[in-house]
Amino acid sequence: MQFSIKGNVVNITNKEIFYGEVLVVKGKIKSITRIGPEKSTAKFILPGFIDSHVHIESSMLVPSEFARLAVVHGTVATVSDPHEIANVCGMAGVEFMIANGKTVPFKFNFGAPSCVPATIFETAGAALHVADVDALLQKKEILYLSEMMNFPGVLQGDDEVMQKIAAAKKYKKPVDGHSPGLMGEDAKNYIAAGISTDHECFTAEEALNKLQYGMKILIREGSAAKNFEALVDLLHRHSDNMMFCSDDKHPDSLAEGHINLLCERAAAKGIDVFKVLQAACINPILHYSLPVGFLRDGDAADFIIVEDLVKFKTLQTYIDGVLVADNGISLIEAKTAGLINQFDCAEKVVAAFAIADNGEKKIDVIEALEGQLITNKLKAIPKIVDGNIVADVANDVLKIVVVNRYKNAPIAKAFIKNFGLQQGAIASTVAHDSHNIIAVGVNDESLCKAVNLVIKAQGGVSAFASASGKELVLALPVAGLMSNGNGYEVAASYTAIDKMVKEELGSTLAAPFMTLSFMALLVIPHLKLSDLGLFDGDEFTFVQ
Repeated sequence: MQFSIKGNVVNITNKEIFYGEVLVVKGKIKSITRIGPEKSTAKFILPGFIDSHVHIESSMLVPSEFARLAVVHGTVATVSDPHEIANVCGMAGVEFMIANGKTVPFKFNFGAPSCVPATIFETAGAALHVADVDALLQKKEILYLSEMMNFPGVLQGDDEVMQKIAAAKKYKKPVDGHSPGLMGEDAKNYIAAGISTDHECFTAEEALNKLQYGMKILIREGSAAKNFEALVDLLHRHSDNMMFCSDDKHPDSLAEGHINLLCERAAAKGIDVFKVLQAACINPILHYSLPVGFLRDGDAADFIIVEDLVKFKTLQTYIDGVLVADNGISLIEAKTAGLINQFDCAEKVVAAFAIADNGEKKIDVIEALEGQLITNKLKAIPKIVDGNIVADVANDVLKIVVVNRYKNAPIAKAFIKNFGLQQGAIASTVAHDSHNIIAVGVNDESLCKAVNLVIKAQGGVSAFASASGKELVLALPVAGLMSNGNGYEVAASYTAIDKMVKEELGSTLAAPFMTLSFMALLVIPHLKLSDLGLFDGDEFTFVQ
């Protein structure tokens, strides 16, 4: 197949724009012919956008459906860490993602999960040992070692951690990092071990510290963690060593936009457009050796047509010369995805959620923070009713629980602030990183109801309004993380349940379910809850 397109060609490497013609033959760029100077009336041809670090599972869509939504916004490829499904289903989960991704014309570039389970302080569904990671790294579809969250293990020279890093080096594949707040000598040593990127910086100071030691910094803007404003100005001087990523992006958010929105926001701040596009289109290809073209003779024909370099509205998206999106319509055909899961716990009774008063004057409270994965550690005076410590709705101190999804076990219980619920409860089996059931509610009856809704669905997100008895569930039967349904319908269903949680239950958070999903993520400070108990992320031990 052969075709040509004329427009303003954006050559990011040479930092120039000219009116030209791109000739595509058999999925590759045969030639780019310069016709004349940039035309004010012409559209712009540029390389496609790349999400440099994303967990596809967090979109609640299987890869094929993620692709259907993403191409509309000009995304042609992702650097995808299948860490979430690996924690539930192990090697079979990673293989499921690779196989499903191959069913559509989109460039998924998967990594070998490095930390499954993420810690020994929670119950996961699987484990990937050194031999497993080595086997994955030998696959051509696996391009890197996924985020090394166990940064204490790196600094302490943990044998298994260092063997996994050594395996990546053996196959000449980069190692992604994950080290929130790490700076100074510790950051230097972490990077020296072979860690090449970090997407967890939440201050410019931290990012600069890591940049000076040779690390590449990813500007993350997801549905919960939002670091764009803190880091974007670094593009002025460090564009060669920075990329854009979403990390975790819910389906409603993906339906609205993707990396294109970050380009728009960065350009609006006066950052040179070539520097913006260097981060959005080129740096991921260079760093990960992606099989993605960036608009040169001989490259794969992976490019997009945008209306302008201000809003970056995508008019057309091409992958390997195939038109996959046209004027806001995805041309990728929907595929039927199979099911893979691991779920083995019985429905719960209300009494299992009670917390007996032990006479303590103060209780530990997790403080959730808007737009951040980190939490604060607070103390609060317990509210006692009939010999039990209960939620104090008036002071927004609600009960949070984590229920083991892999076997019947005691429920872990604690308290949390900033969810703002005035009634009912919400629950989810998207609970990083082991994906047990996590729930927040105003009383035990509501918590029990919300938890049992997702147990019945064998995975999903639920909301229960105690005042009216209304309940909503978005079932996620693929590993309890993803739907196997139409991506746009999933986005609509998620929008509906999100709206219910905010408007009827009263949550004040911008993304209550995404925030909830990180309240069990023990590798992010400061206070979290696993299925085994309340966990201090600074001391890296359970709260006594």
